[in-house]
Amino acid sequence: MNTAWILASVMLVAGLANADGQKSRRYLVTFKSKQGFSAMNNHWSQSEKSRKLQKPLQNINAVVLKSPSLQTVESLKNHPEVAAVQAEYFLPSPKPVNGFNPGKSVSTARTPSQFVKHFNWVDSSSDEATPIFHEGLKTPWGITAVNAGDAWVESKAGANARVLVLDTGIDPEHQDLKANFEQGKNFFESETGESDATDFLDKEGHGTHVAGTIAASYNEKNGFTGVAPKTKILMGRVCGKEGCSSIAISEGIDWGIAEKVDVISMSLGGPFGSADQKLAIDMAEKAGVLVIAASGNDGSGTVSFPAAYSSVYAVGAIGNDFKKTVFSQFGPELDIVAPGAAVVSAVPRGTGRDSVVKISIDGVSQEVKSSAFSGTKLVRIPVIKNLVHAGLGNPEDFAAIDFKGKFALIGRGEIRFSEKVANAMASGAAGALIYNNAPGLMQGSLSEDGSELDFPVVMVEQTAGAQLVEALAKGAVAAAEITTMASDYAMFDGTSMAAPHVAGVAALVLSANKNLTPAQVRAILTATAAPLGPNLENEYGAGNIQADKAVAAAIAHKAN
Repeated sequence: MNTAWILASVMLVAGLANADGQKSRRYLVTFKSKQGFSAMNNHWSQSEKSRKLQKPLQNINAVVLKSPSLQTVESLKNHPEVAAVQAEYFLPSPKPVNGFNPGKSVSTARTPSQFVKHFNWVDSSSDEATPIFHEGLKTPWGITAVNAGDAWVESKAGANARVLVLDTGIDPEHQDLKANFEQGKNFFESETGESDATDFLDKEGHGTHVAGTIAASYNEKNGFTGVAPKTKILMGRVCGKEGCSSIAISEGIDWGIAEKVDVISMSLGGPFGSADQKLAIDMAEKAGVLVIAASGNDGSGTVSFPAAYSSVYAVGAIGNDFKKTVFSQFGPELDIVAPGAAVVSAVPRGTGRDSVVKISIDGVSQEVKSSAFSGTKLVRIPVIKNLVHAGLGNPEDFAAIDFKGKFALIGRGEIRFSEKVANAMASGAAGALIYNNAPGLMQGSLSEDGSELDFPVVMVEQTAGAQLVEALAKGAVAAAEITTMASDYAMFDGTSMAAPHVAGVAALVLSANKNLTPAQVRAILTATAAPLGPNLENEYGAGNIQADKAVAAAIAHKAN
């Protein structure tokens, strides 16, 4: 090992200032051996100036360099002890397929009675005993689809496992997460090149939603729960509005290895990988950490990275009809699928939207199931308006019809929700009642810039919509009463929602048998999945993950 050469390289790094005054460009240098890394790190610790420009990641044998000269970069690339030199790049920021615009009216001061009145959610029990699962009104459909509750007794509901989520951050005080949240750390740099390790609060909503699916505490009164409701959660914030930093992800993996977590869950990805990323993940594998990632949401037959790496368990999404969702990426690298459509989970307190909708036909009123869209202002006082059918909400559907002061009844399909709403607003309508074209409900965002429309928009189920359309066609008078309110929960679509189901099941498996290697866990999850098909192009991998069978197999493996 040419130690003198490495010291010279470090001196080149230390002598460089960021000439244009903009955010420093960072590089990750990964070494082939612990010895090569140690030689660099030993010198790093001796120079104050170098300390400011370098950061060691000892668990993945890498060093982060800030603003190295081109000469230094090229020298490092050509050195026999260096495995990879990679400039920082950004993966797309993880977002649900239909978008989510965190509401501005964050209400953390609601009393427990108000919370129960509006949502029928209550604080989860702090009892340390293993919960006995009973499905309730608020149980996310994915929990029963993967048979999570049937695995709780033998796995102690995941109490012996710890999962690190690398995402947008977390709301650590969320009532369903606070009991299981262990610690968080921020690895994402601000635009000024600074990073506050304590700034791991979730500003986007995505990371909190993922953490809730993995390990929200079980609420025995209404059935809301994560897959592994006793598992401990660690959060590494690696993503911001600009995207997910490749270096922040590597730093998060390094931290996960240091913390000896059992699972790293990444609901993020992009169309290409890099040598440094793969090396970091391979180091996690060697350290006994199972890495799980989402396959991607562009619907193509190519799995995104990091899910496409062989040492990562790649997860695609199915809907509640147990068919592949239209957005789920697939292909040879896909390992398994899990629920990823209409998944209800936690979001930062008060940033979600809930609704109460009553419809009436010729004066006969009934409350119907509904969902509210984000990107709209709250409608705290109920608004009652007559309904007028507006087809699918295209401009021509509003022509020659008086919508002023009325709610537009609009079917889902053909154009985006935001376009339907814009057309309704242009017609002078007072709000929009969108009915689904498939069973169930969905949520989405009507704004991409963080603004909020002063225009109520809700969705009702397909059957309720058909009932209203038929009544209006017969000349009946139909009306709707709409109220919306802040919520601590939201419904998301995406392979980002499928991956945490698998991370939760993996936590149950490892809680039942801590001696399993990552490869053994992957083999168990694959062997016990419920096959789905037709699977001609590996759209489903091994099939839908099954927690009860996987945990039973893990226990049987321990007995052998």
